[in-house]
Amino acid sequence: MGIYYIDGTFVSASEAVLPVSDLAVLRGYGVFDFMRTYGGRPFQLKAHVKRLRNSAHLIGLSCPWSLQEIRDIVEETLRRNDYSESNIRLLITGGDSDDSITPGTQPRLLVMISEVKTFPVHWYTAGVKIITKDITRFIPGAKSIDYIRAILALDDAKAQHAVESLYVDSHDNILEGTTSNLFVVSDGNVVTPAENILPGITRDVVLEITTSSFKIALRSVTKKELFRADEVFVTSSNKEILPVIQVDDQQIGNGKPGKVTVQIMDMFKAYTQEYAKRIAAE
Repeated sequence: MGIYYIDGTFVSASEAVLPVSDLAVLRGYGVFDFMRTYGGRPFQLKAHVKRLRNSAHLIGLSCPWSLQEIRDIVEETLRRNDYSESNIRLLITGGDSDDSITPGTQPRLLVMISEVKTFPVHWYTAGVKIITKDITRFIPGAKSIDYIRAILALDDAKAQHAVESLYVDSHDNILEGTTSNLFVVSDGNVVTPAENILPGITRDVVLEITTSSFKIALRSVTKKELFRADEVFVTSSNKEILPVIQVDDQQIGNGKPGKVTVQIMDMFKAYTQEYAKRIAAE
């Protein structure tokens, strides 16, 4: 059982509780972020904490902790756990409210550590199916704890033997997945949506490491273009680079992970390995 940080105290996961009066419980008011470690070190910690603080700002939630304070708390919580590789979930809650709806002045900060979850190898070697849903997120730039839309969309995906669901707006543009960002490859060009999404940290890394090797375009992707793409993959902190071979009932390309996707998977793996070595040496 892991050790968590909650509201100023380190406790075992089994003892971590929130008051029922917290707006996270009463109203689903709060924000979170999620990352994992490589070589035991938090991957892109600064970027994740900056995004967490920005999410709080976007929904009007107070964040009295500085970037450095949160980073220090994360590092200390991680030290108190002994997993070889860890998932790290950060959460800022709305805190207690006098009238059960108006945010108070004392939000709560949680840091939750768990062992990294591995996914089926065949997802990466053979590819996966995903689906599309006519759904958009409220304040997409904020990583809110309100996951009703995502939960329902993922339930539909699982019912169709798919692993992810992509949000589609009223103009038939693909936005993002419930917990991932989308990339399509057409004629060797790599395209990813840029508007009305949560900018993923893994997405940012992929853009960084591929700029010199591929032609990159940040623009809208229609459902029609998605279906006609040579290759499709999604990115996230826990699933990394996941090749997609089917969207809804449409096969993508030749029905196998594409050459560009596999190359980017290899590039990302090399990047994370080098990142772990570099951080360990600092």
